[in-house]
Amino acid sequence: MLLEVEAPVLRSFLLETERCEWEQGILGSADGGVLLQYVFEGDFEAVLLSPQVLELLAGDPEEGESIEAYLERRVLSYISSATDDQRSDRQIVLLALAVACLNFFAQANWTGPPVSLHIADFLPAALLKPYAEQGAVTSALLSCLLLDGESVYSLVSNPFLLLLARVLLVNCAAKLENLQLLPWWTLRYVVLHQQVLEERSPQLLTLAKSCMEKVSKCEDLFTSRTHKNLDILFHLECSYICLTYYEYLKAKEHLQKARELSGLSINMTGALGKRTRFQENFLAQLILDVKRKEDSSFLACESSLSLAPTPKELLPKDYQLNDDTVLNQINLAEPSEHDLPDLSAEEQALILGVCTDFQKNNPVHKLNDEELLAFTTCLLSQPKFWSVEVTSLCLRTKVERTSSRRVERAMMQMQALVDFFAETNCPVSERLKIFYSCRAPPHWELQRQLASLLTDLGLTSSALLVYERLELWEDAVICLERMGQHGKAEEILRRELEKKETPSLYCLLGDVLKDPQYYDQAWELSKHRSARAQRSRALYHLRNKEFQQCVECFECSLRINPIQLGVWFSLGCAYFALEGYEGAAKAFQRCVGLEPDNSEAWNNLSTAYIKLRLKEKAFRTLQEALKCNFERWQIWENFITVCIDVGEFSEAIRAYHRLMDLRDKYKDVEILEILVRAVIENLTDHRGDQASSLKPKLQELLGRVSARCSTDAQIWRQYARLYGDGHSNNKEENEKALQFLSKAHRCEMQTAGWEKETSSFKAVLKGAIDMATVSISCSREKSNPQEALQLLSSARLSLKSLATKAKQLYTDVSTGEIQDDMRNDVTELEQLITELQDLSAQLRSQSE
Repeated sequence: MLLEVEAPVLRSFLLETERCEWEQGILGSADGGVLLQYVFEGDFEAVLLSPQVLELLAGDPEEGESIEAYLERRVLSYISSATDDQRSDRQIVLLALAVACLNFFAQANWTGPPVSLHIADFLPAALLKPYAEQGAVTSALLSCLLLDGESVYSLVSNPFLLLLARVLLVNCAAKLENLQLLPWWTLRYVVLHQQVLEERSPQLLTLAKSCMEKVSKCEDLFTSRTHKNLDILFHLECSYICLTYYEYLKAKEHLQKARELSGLSINMTGALGKRTRFQENFLAQLILDVKRKEDSSFLACESSLSLAPTPKELLPKDYQLNDDTVLNQINLAEPSEHDLPDLSAEEQALILGVCTDFQKNNPVHKLNDEELLAFTTCLLSQPKFWSVEVTSLCLRTKVERTSSRRVERAMMQMQALVDFFAETNCPVSERLKIFYSCRAPPHWELQRQLASLLTDLGLTSSALLVYERLELWEDAVICLERMGQHGKAEEILRRELEKKETPSLYCLLGDVLKDPQYYDQAWELSKHRSARAQRSRALYHLRNKEFQQCVECFECSLRINPIQLGVWFSLGCAYFALEGYEGAAKAFQRCVGLEPDNSEAWNNLSTAYIKLRLKEKAFRTLQEALKCNFERWQIWENFITVCIDVGEFSEAIRAYHRLMDLRDKYKDVEILEILVRAVIENLTDHRGDQASSLKPKLQELLGRVSARCSTDAQIWRQYARLYGDGHSNNKEENEKALQFLSKAHRCEMQTAGWEKETSSFKAVLKGAIDMATVSISCSREKSNPQEALQLLSSARLSLKSLATKAKQLYTDVSTGEIQDDMRNDVTELEQLITELQDLSAQLRSQSE
């Protein structure tokens, strides 16, 4: 029975098949039906001012009782005093009240039109008596909504509505167990509460997980054909919540489930079209291709179950791009081939969800911006629902703000969205359609984006006025710092502190003055509950390189609120400075757990593992880092080092190629030496395979390296070594080795000052002797005496030149003999010259 009531409330409208039954039964009788009728009509104030609700909230408070405790006591009393006949109706009353509170709160802060409520109309005067001072009630309500040390936005409108929703959906949920879908509304409460908090709340995450699990177990909802739309919306809402709390894999799972249920195919594709007014030829353009699968079960029942579109004239204006060059939209050569189906509310919300998932999982890049524009163009081509329209326009504005030809439209569009909040033509019932299945920003966030646009355009003073009006003091301080008005920033913060002391303001004052005493004041004022105060103090210690104190403050902040991505990262860096690699590894583990595509965190985690000698783990973490950022050469350098350490020779060769792609002058002879030794000694790699199988790949790599670094003798020697240093059974390989040894010798001879040091001279001598030895062996393989003679003559000339230089530089003047440390090498050199001369003479006699 109750599920039949709850499903239409979630859907926010009645089906024609349900209307007659509801009018005769539920809506026409008892208190719950009356309140549900108000909810369907969008008259949430009528619910709050109804006799049933006013009676529920009326009573005598106990001494020292808080507003939240009073509300909870009254609700529990209302439930417990019900007779068996009244129990079901009273639960419906509380459901209607909870839904009305959430929707009314959303209207006050997200959708508009503005709401004006007086808390004295709902609560007894005796309860409000301790809060007689101006603003005291609001402060008390905001304090009740503070979670995990994270404060609530100070200008949030009507916080009483959110608190009452919390009491009904969280505190008293155990007494409303007959309402199977109440956890879904609790999930929606989590979404709204999280958006008014400064940082993500672990308490809300735990609550959200519990609610998702409970709703998933409601088989009657998800197996019914008439609730197919709700199934899609549930998975969309879960996907958004998972994205909010960095659970990207779970978000993708929910999104994929929604796509399967909808039967909608959403893909990027190319189509011939024109983008500018003066373009003569059709060129490939990126568009979003949306098609319905013919066998879609959702299509058959969609029309009767889906929300009716809002008339276009009631939606925010979509400004055209009046540019003299760029067209407002792509002019396709064959537009009929890419016509969109008539999209329902659920389908539009799904496309927007796919777009949001793409945005969250990809870095900011020009190509990604083009894909986001393809999504927004698709959605804005069918303006139907306020939430989809506003979210799409906001997203398009964010992308266009960096374009000189589109920034004017971005500015006008954002101003129009801000102004639309106060418009009264579009009723709230229309604005709330699929509101919870999109992620439309709150009203102050729209104004914040407008101020950010003003800053980008150089209108910093105008932006400052917006920030001051919104009491976004952190942004205001940044504006003043940009304007060089450091004293004004302090003045504003002290002025606000005189009005009302808050931990956030003290933290900001500490940031401006770089004085830690204000962080201590914030900490004491919050009664040791402010994660922000400890976070700010930790950053102060980090700047001053006081790493031990920094770590202590960061850990204190994280004990209060563990879902602080930036804090985990900074904690890891502080541990690095202290050489506390175990602590660093734990910090970066949490960091990548919260944000799996953070390449910097993966890279730092691998560094911690390397320091701890856990090289296998370091290898795996660097693989993850490269998945997130394929372009950063520093990660590739770490990766190639770890590959060598763990014996991943194939991956090391691939990494060397990638480093050469990223850095023109990249060279690491030590890595090449290890790879060559692994191949010629046929070492076993990390997978148990023989490294000799990599010889062709390594030859290809050395060919590329030697072409780029043709003057490095060491690289030529490694190249020759790979071919057996002239001692191979393969005649061709010996000739190549001789070629590379000759090039190495020439490079050494061209190096400035090589002859001045005994060690370097002896190294050149040894290389020349090796080259001459290989020349002799290669000459014996030659069938043509002239070719053999040429090899020997070239080697002999090189050795003679060296012998002459050795006698000039290393002959003892007093004795006329070669110095002792060079004598043996020069003797060997002269013997080799003699051998070369004898062989050459034999070849000449043969040719005659």
